[in-house]
Amino acid sequence: MSPVAELLSAHNLFRTSNLDQARDEVARVFCPHALTTTSADQQLNTVHNRVTLGDVTLNYLDYGAEVKITPGELQSFFLVQMPLAGSAEIYSGKEHVHSDVNVASIPNPLEKLDMLWHNDNPQLLVYISRTTLEERLEDLIGRELHLPVKFDLGMDLTTAQARSWRTLVDTLVADVDRGGLTMHTGVRNQFQDLIISGLLLSQHHNYSESIGTKIEPAAPRSVRLAMAACEENPEEPLTVTDMARVAGVSIRSLQDGFKKYVGMSPTDYLRDIRLVRVREDLLSERSVNSSISDIAFSWGFTHLGRFAKSYQERFGELPSETVRK
Repeated sequence: MSPVAELLSAHNLFRTSNLDQARDEVARVFCPHALTTTSADQQLNTVHNRVTLGDVTLNYLDYGAEVKITPGELQSFFLVQMPLAGSAEIYSGKEHVHSDVNVASIPNPLEKLDMLWHNDNPQLLVYISRTTLEERLEDLIGRELHLPVKFDLGMDLTTAQARSWRTLVDTLVADVDRGGLTMHTGVRNQFQDLIISGLLLSQHHNYSESIGTKIEPAAPRSVRLAMAACEENPEEPLTVTDMARVAGVSIRSLQDGFKKYVGMSPTDYLRDIRLVRVREDLLSERSVNSSISDIAFSWGFTHLGRFAKSYQERFGELPSETVRK
């Protein structure tokens, strides 16, 4: 038995003691690979729990025995591997790292990968689409990538930045286990953006030095494009990443442009539009057949307490007072 609690247990993908089935099932969601136990007398007891959150998936994987895993090249995704107990040997290209509870691994998807997971080594795996991560990095640095992204293989989870990122992941896992708001599209997209951006900021890679360089504020035309996207579909789960993509600029450039020309952040602007739309509905016949919470949810608000506070700050009265007019 593994010495840690099983995570994401309500989202079990499979359980098996059959090696061939374990290999085939894991390959179905990751990639084809070779899987062998290091000793013929070892009994496999594989558990794989998995939750999909758009282009990010959370995985709890425990083989229940020492196994050698040879995927070759991952190609289309990054996989952050965090042992919850025990340890593993990770070989990516010419690099090697001994991974344990304090050292995660992030193999290069374009280099040959070989792994040895020792006994009692359940891992929390964060799968991230390579395309989505690279697009997010382009938003951060404000230009196209000329080389593939390559992270340092070992991620020291004892550093302040890495601990902060791990806290984000643990919060997400805990919310999924509690059946919280994570699966709501708007919340899910925000979390996905945080996980990807946080990884790019906390773990060194070949573009790390390009993040944080001076960027010019977005031009008024680009800001207007983002504003139009907010006004056209404010009920949609728009993120700053989405707005920047519509405007054709980096996130930082868009944020600076909004501050310069609009006097508020892109997210504040979107929230203001949503508040105005809610007020219009509360003053219309819709309020007769719909509750305040239903109207707030329909315009993208997921936390009623914060919504009511923002509404009062914006209009000088509570939503319930508006309805009584």
